[in-house]
Amino acid sequence: MSQQAIIRGEVSFRVGDGVMMPIPQGPVEIEVADDSVTLGWLAHGSAGSTAITRDEYERYVAEGKIRVSDD
Repeated sequence: MSQQAIIRGEVSFRVGDGVMMPIPQGPVEIEVADDSVTLGWLAHGSAGSTAITRDEYERYVAEGKIRVSDD
C-alpha cells in the first residue's frame, strides 16, 4: 500500500555505483517493504523513483527530512 510523504531536507540516493543524487523537496509517494522503501516523485515534468534501505528511510524520518502524511 502506498503512502504520501513530503521531502523536507536533504534526502539522497546513490545512482548505481556512482554519485549521490538529491531527491527534490516536495511530495513523494512511498512504498514500504521489509528491507527497503521505494520513493516516487515528479520534478520539472519528469517522474523519478528510487529505492533506499529501510534503515536510511527510518533515519530520514527521525531527522524530519521525510514527513509521512497521516491520511
